[in-house]
Amino acid sequence: MKTALTQMRSYDRSVQLLMVNQFTINLGFYMLMPYLAAHLSGTLGLAGWVVGLVLGVRNFSQQGMFLVGGTLADRLGYKPMIVAGCVLRTVGFATLGLVDSLAALIAASAATGLAGALFNPAVRAYLAADAGDRRVEAFALFNVFYQAGILLGPLVGMVLTGVDFRITCLVAAGIFALLSIVQIRALPTRRAEDTAGEESSGRDSVLAQWRGILANRPFLLFSGAMIGSYVLTFQVYLSLPLEVRRLGGDGEFGTAAVAMLFAVSGLSTIVGQTRVTAWCKARFEPGQALTRGLAVMGLAFVPLLAATAVPVPESGMALWLLAAVPPTLAALLLAIGTMIAYPFEMDTIVRLAGDRLVATHYGLYNTICGVGITLGNLLTGAALDAAREAGMPALPWISLCALGLACAAALYGLHRTGRLATPEPEPRAVAA
Repeated sequence: MKTALTQMRSYDRSVQLLMVNQFTINLGFYMLMPYLAAHLSGTLGLAGWVVGLVLGVRNFSQQGMFLVGGTLADRLGYKPMIVAGCVLRTVGFATLGLVDSLAALIAASAATGLAGALFNPAVRAYLAADAGDRRVEAFALFNVFYQAGILLGPLVGMVLTGVDFRITCLVAAGIFALLSIVQIRALPTRRAEDTAGEESSGRDSVLAQWRGILANRPFLLFSGAMIGSYVLTFQVYLSLPLEVRRLGGDGEFGTAAVAMLFAVSGLSTIVGQTRVTAWCKARFEPGQALTRGLAVMGLAFVPLLAATAVPVPESGMALWLLAAVPPTLAALLLAIGTMIAYPFEMDTIVRLAGDRLVATHYGLYNTICGVGITLGNLLTGAALDAAREAGMPALPWISLCALGLACAAALYGLHRTGRLATPEPEPRAVAA
């Protein structure tokens, strides 16, 4: 982390602020969200389907509004959307801790999701614009701060929630209120036309802009190929903890092993991201790095696949090792694959956008990948159920390996055919 702080100082103040902001955003978000379901079902005594509804509204409002948030950022400027997102999170998190009516909870959940849809595309577009030629390195560093917030947030939340969940909500809301003030006072204004060198984002209608992006075939193909990376990385939250608990149980060992998955994933990124990016940039073209990153993500499930060939011990250290080691290795390989791909992924989106309407492109990209994650998780859950019923424990791991390798092959094809290269600028009409 010391190295990351040193590298951060070499960027402009706006880039430094965006990285610290993202750490703080994730700190506030992850100190609350992991414990929200327990609060709704336990403290408030809501039925399971109601808890699912409240949590689902947050996810739907965020994924469904990414495109709108990105479009607003390109038209109104990045700073207003970042500030608006932080203010909405302040209101939403405070409300979650202070109300118990279903209507208010749904409204608060929707507000927190909309907040993410407003500031996520704007932050990434702003970072891409101000990092300039060091865009890849900036996104690598951004991921370090991103993961640090994810790692620290649940620990802080665990301490606060141990006292009272309402305190957790109010502290998280206070963090976002402070962030709002910092953005207003310290973040320079940045508009989309500042990066494109023209005010085209304000001349075309929104529908015309969206039609233009939907006609960007290389961008859509790239977005589709990258869905697999998000489905695979999400397994740290889905199939890997389920596998740990399937073999190790729900006791202290299972809890500790699941915590180790998250620690390995986060700490490896914090320690290794900038080094991995520098190594890859010196050796590979962006398309080659993306292909290798997806391939590593697919191969991350090989340890779990190999473990299915080993007889399951009845108890003791051998059972614990079988329950903990393969999932931990998978989490580490997923983190390495993400470290390889992520900075080049973010950079490729900007290049395929032609440096125009970058936030809108990020918004649509997030929506596409978000829908893919939902479908991918449904299919993964179905594969896990089918594996248990059919006595075929290897089935989900074979499916996930195949998904990663198929996406890597798709990216390789896009790279070889030149579809991941910077598009040629459109010719301008000459005035008579």
